[in-house]
Amino acid sequence: MFKQLDELRKWGVLVLQLTLGFLFFMHGAQKLFGPSFYGLNWDAYVAFFQKFGITPAGFWIWVVTLTEFIGGICVFFGFLTRFWAAGFVIDMAVAVLKVHLNVGFFWLRPGGGLEFPMTLGLIALAIVLMGPSFLSVDRAIGLEERMS
Repeated sequence: MFKQLDELRKWGVLVLQLTLGFLFFMHGAQKLFGPSFYGLNWDAYVAFFQKFGITPAGFWIWVVTLTEFIGGICVFFGFLTRFWAAGFVIDMAVAVLKVHLNVGFFWLRPGGGLEFPMTLGLIALAIVLMGPSFLSVDRAIGLEERMS
């Protein structure tokens, strides 16, 4: 009965890849461009990281920002997909453990619960495990085997 739906599986991976790449790109852009992109100014990010014991804050903000911004672009297009998705898994694991776990589950709680970052981290983990979509650069240039 559902055998016909198996043909759509490859499109599911593409949807996850595009969504994950876009969300992380936007998240990184918010840090990179600050208030002009609905983000905070750099000093506020430094203070936020320091508040949660993530030091040296300036260094880790750059690591997170570049991972999200550049990695978001790369995952969207499927270039070095597993590498960048693994970075997202680490990024979201730290966010959940350091910031959101103590708030609770629901994202709409003051301070933001773990619901959203956990979801992003698990989607990233799924991409690490499944690999990029059939339309990825990785598959086109032979970094990953072509999908049938």
